[in-house]
Amino acid sequence: MAVGVFAGIPVRDYKSAVEWYTRLLGKEPAFFPNDVEAVWRLAEDLYVYVIVDAARAGGGVGMIWLDDPASEVERIAERGLRPVDVERHDNVCKWVFHDADGNETGIGGEVAPAP
Repeated sequence: MAVGVFAGIPVRDYKSAVEWYTRLLGKEPAFFPNDVEAVWRLAEDLYVYVIVDAARAGGGVGMIWLDDPASEVERIAERGLRPVDVERHDNVCKWVFHDADGNETGIGGEVAPAP
């Protein structure tokens, strides 16, 4: 069975959400299915998209798991975004980012154990 993910993030303001997620993800959307959605391809068969849906905006929660999350967080900071929190669970860290609506996107993965 083939597996893929197409995860949606409800937002109020399409233009600002596209700008924010472009900075977070470090690339422009892969495609625009219509005038209220923008889609980013993260890897083969793994996509995230924003969709205008004011009634559900702010309730999204997700995490992008990476081999080297700390380096990615540094690159995100260079693009002007800073995490609002960092969670550490043994050798796993998650840097928490919130968009303007309050949707949460974590950048996480395994890191060197804390001394």
